[in-house]
Amino acid sequence: QVQLVESGGGLVQAGGSLRLSCAASGSIFSINTMGWYRQAPGKQRELVASISSGDTTFCADSVAGRFTISRDNAKNTVYLQMNSLKPEDTAVYYCNARIQHDTRSGVRSYWGQGTQVTVSS
Repeated sequence: QVQLVESGGGLVQAGGSLRLSCAASGSIFSINTMGWYRQAPGKQRELVASISSGDTTFCADSVAGRFTISRDNAKNTVYLQMNSLKPEDTAVYYCNARIQHDTRSGVRSYWGQGTQVTVSS
């Protein structure tokens, strides 16, 4: 089994910064793409940013230039640095990782439990 444990959420004023972390543990042979999604009340979950095993990154237009995704493969951890936060960034942020358990298994998608980010105006 695999667990994704997120940390770093909280309450911040508009214009402030937060850094989210997500560490994967358990039966891991390799980790493919890792990403961050968010879901605001009454809205669908949306992709915020992703990073491939080769460090190719993607950021949604709504956060480009403010958020940066990175990963530490030695620690099986993905980070999301969030700067210049806006009230519309308020949401529960979820970590996702596509993980291969061994050389014979396929890739499976795992989710973290979510961490609340609240930006006050």
